[in-house]
Amino acid sequence: MNRFEGPGAREARIRYLDGDFQVTSPGSFVRCAVTGDPIPLDELRYWSVARQEPYINASVSLKRELEANPSLTHVAPS
Repeated sequence: MNRFEGPGAREARIRYLDGDFQVTSPGSFVRCAVTGDPIPLDELRYWSVARQEPYINASVSLKRELEANPSLTHVAPS
């Protein structure tokens, strides 16, 4: 059994803010919106305020941002 299983492990509900987040329903983790992997709240560093989604790491966050905004991949160099 891992730390995200069992009676004490619950998925938290979070409101994602600029530079912070607010726990609206207690729990020990959230799930990455892209991969579905659990993210312990003390390790949560990446999220989208606009989409209210958590991400497991920076590369997954970037991937989701590019999917949501395809025009970002066509930015001309300055």
